[in-house]
Amino acid sequence: MMNTTDYLQVIDETIKNGPYKANWESLSAYEVPQWYRQAKFGIFIHWGLYSVPAFSNEWYSRNMYIQGTKEYEHHLAVYGNHKEFGYKDFIPLFTAKQFDPGGWAALFKASGARYVIPVAEHHDGFQMYKSAVSHYNTYDMGPGRDILGELKAAFEEQGLELGVSSHRAEHWFFMSHGKAFDSDIREPLVRGDFYWPAMPEPEHHDPYGSPPSGEYLEDWLIRCCELVDQYQPKIFYFDWWIENAAFRPYLQKFAAYYYNRAAERGMPAAINYKHDAFMFGSAVPDVERGQFAELKPFFWQTDTAAARNSWCYTENNDYKSAAEIIRDLVDIVSKNGNLLLNVGPKADGSFAEEDQAILTAIGSWLGTNGEAIYGTSFWRIFGEGPTRIEEGQFTDGQAKTFTPEDIRFTVKGSCLYATVLVYPEDGIVRIQSLREKSPCFEGILRDITVLGFSEQPAWERDTEALTIRTTAVTSALPVVFKLELA
Repeated sequence: MMNTTDYLQVIDETIKNGPYKANWESLSAYEVPQWYRQAKFGIFIHWGLYSVPAFSNEWYSRNMYIQGTKEYEHHLAVYGNHKEFGYKDFIPLFTAKQFDPGGWAALFKASGARYVIPVAEHHDGFQMYKSAVSHYNTYDMGPGRDILGELKAAFEEQGLELGVSSHRAEHWFFMSHGKAFDSDIREPLVRGDFYWPAMPEPEHHDPYGSPPSGEYLEDWLIRCCELVDQYQPKIFYFDWWIENAAFRPYLQKFAAYYYNRAAERGMPAAINYKHDAFMFGSAVPDVERGQFAELKPFFWQTDTAAARNSWCYTENNDYKSAAEIIRDLVDIVSKNGNLLLNVGPKADGSFAEEDQAILTAIGSWLGTNGEAIYGTSFWRIFGEGPTRIEEGQFTDGQAKTFTPEDIRFTVKGSCLYATVLVYPEDGIVRIQSLREKSPCFEGILRDITVLGFSEQPAWERDTEALTIRTTAVTSALPVVFKLELA
């Protein structure tokens, strides 16, 4: 096992000798890597022990110990009492017999994604990689494989960039409810135990509630830095609760260490965060299951899932349509953001047909229309139309009802792309923002084509709108007009 004292000294020395120091002033010199801004679309993967019961969602490990919940009752009915069969007993059932990293990489490449972020450790505390910090990982237990290492190699073969995500922070309290009755979670719990420390659960967004101990925070920092050193991820995604005040100095240490290691390798890196856990400008803000309503001057990311009800695979996942996800992708990119789309493999490592169909459909659309997405920038305005986006996290419970008047803009070189989110049946599109004498555009429009269609559209501009007419263009998915400017 790792000598934690020595590793903490390595972390301190790296920060001391590197360009980034563990304070917000130094970290504010951070710049978002250009490749990341241009990538636009990535894949998130929630896969772990919670995929074995495949019930409700990825919080099964917590909720199965809360008496009276549906997970608690399900566990009793299917697996028996919690003293005899606890969460740890899912480990030998997690064999990943059909896990094919090359197949995963090929599917993600075909989806049009440019980067992939597997969950390295979720709130349950089981590491999906070979670790010297704890034996509770996929190499020493369960599958007997370095899942993250195998994925990294497969992604590199497909030209996909690797990120990792850590949800370890919440483990401070995540398993605590098992202490309330006679379960397999019992004192004494010591560092290194799977369920340690199982402290009382605070109000989730109280920045001062149940502050973790120094011992736990050091363990958290070491786990994060081990991922950096072992897998060299280009993105490091953090889930919530790191905004707890106790994490502040450790977040600064981690960011300085990570950015310095990236600088040593000549490999620009990025951190994703929520809820102002990092100082603005020192990392990339992320909106969970939601979007911004307007164009932002700063780069940001949405993370959401193909299923509305869960991040992991369950037997009753409520899947979104590919069309809904594509429209959200277009909307997000027009507002200076990226979309990170989650899929959840089954416990055996295979993907549900619904996940595969969604990814294939997105890839097909991007194969035709990707030039309006990849490497583009935002325009003077993000778009036009009557549909208003509800801003903020957890706002994607229902599909948005877009109309043929809802249009989004991106720009690259001398081309402006206007994406019609719902193509009209009559083939007539009116873009008011591009009318004559518009405050948004007074340039010269040379030509208009439709990506993926051979028809040459007819068009005219007057003081009301740029009107584009087609007769043979039909699609249930967004349609992109490519406007060539002088």
